[in-house]
Amino acid sequence: MSAEEALKLLDGLIERLAEIEHERWSHWQRYMHSKAVEQPNGALLVPPELVQQWERQLETPYSELSEKEKESDREQVKKYLPVIAEAISSKS
Repeated sequence: MSAEEALKLLDGLIERLAEIEHERWSHWQRYMHSKAVEQPNGALLVPPELVQQWERQLETPYSELSEKEKESDREQVKKYLPVIAEAISSKS
């Protein structure tokens, strides 16, 4: 594969993977909004127990997460794999 072909492949992958990432982010935002309490001014108040949980997860390296938390991350990564596998197999 030439460098030009590789760049074209990567450009296409970026768009397809960015679409998956947007879907993942949108799903997360819907989840967060469903857990928050809307305030009279439109702000969303996240319950303190969720803030504590998410702050703990933010500070925890992947290797130290619980198996349930790791599996949640794996499930998200698996959404990208078909696009990557298709790109690899189409250029073999």
